[in-house]
Amino acid sequence: MALNCGIVGLPNVGKSTIFSAVTSAPAEAANYPFCTIDPNIGIVAVPDSRLDEISRLIPAKKVTPATVEFVDIAGLVKGASQGEGLGNRFLASIREVGVIAHVVRCFDDPDIVHVSNRIDPASDIETINIELALADLETVQKRYDKISKLSRISKEQQKENEKILPIYERLIKCLEEGVPARTLGLDEDESALVYDLHLITLKPVIYVCNVDEDGISEDNEYVKTVRAIAAKENAPVVVICGKIESEIAALDSVEERQEFLEASGLTESGLNPLIRAAYSALGLRTFFTAGSDEDRAWTFHEGAKAPQCAGIIHTDFEKGFIKAEVYSVDDLIKYGSEAHVREAGKLRLEGKDYVVQDGDIVFFRFNV
Repeated sequence: MALNCGIVGLPNVGKSTIFSAVTSAPAEAANYPFCTIDPNIGIVAVPDSRLDEISRLIPAKKVTPATVEFVDIAGLVKGASQGEGLGNRFLASIREVGVIAHVVRCFDDPDIVHVSNRIDPASDIETINIELALADLETVQKRYDKISKLSRISKEQQKENEKILPIYERLIKCLEEGVPARTLGLDEDESALVYDLHLITLKPVIYVCNVDEDGISEDNEYVKTVRAIAAKENAPVVVICGKIESEIAALDSVEERQEFLEASGLTESGLNPLIRAAYSALGLRTFFTAGSDEDRAWTFHEGAKAPQCAGIIHTDFEKGFIKAEVYSVDDLIKYGSEAHVREAGKLRLEGKDYVVQDGDIVFFRFNV
């Protein structure tokens, strides 16, 4: 799976505004459809209070956070699956991302044009889901027709087809109804069998409600509509005020941004939950290394073992892996220093079969 998050939605829902805020990168934003043509890309630091605690307790010359890539993709309209608007380019771009952040307009503003001339989050979500489902349907149908028509195949291929054709049939039925393939709840083995189709609607999705300054509260009816739809897909929902976030991003210092948040009655930027949600949805987790030169957060795939994580730092670490000294951030915070963690018996030596956990602080022993 690609290690990035694509920001998608109908034209004029605030995608580029949110992208610019989240990445502090200048994506063009304007009050007309198809302002974004070529995807904008930005690398974003993952907010993590654990790294802040590590740098406080183990001061270093340099502090390096984990990162995740965001991609701002052209707005999609009804008929995109047939090439309407910038449909073909949109579909090509979205196939290349690992997670979809679906921005939904949840505010009223007569000065900002809506492509359908009405504010209706359920309809907006349905439009995009249908177009993506139709694009996937074409992909699945072509593969199904090709495989089912093969007359000369080996017994091994016949057995494979007996497994995969019923899955294709389920997908076709689902996609014909305009419903995302992820709602089928395919298990790990079934997902592996259709992985090579690279279906858009199998990608994890995060619904991003773009509200105005008065719509951040839980009383926002538009947001309630989005939450109800997301609940059926077991998808996370993040509520963001794009206008506020763009104002925060324009401030120069951390102190100014914090003062702005406090004045707005917010504890943190609404973008932070989005960044963390994207990172998590990509199946990414974080381990740390700490020392006087650098405190650093490293990204790894959930389920990775110690040698694999060592290889993320340097290939020689994986080749010559011996052991890993491991303790948790929670224990560092609890005991106040690495020395006290050792004294409490919380530092462990782990071997090649150790599955690294989110929040581990690791020192790798190796020999090459």
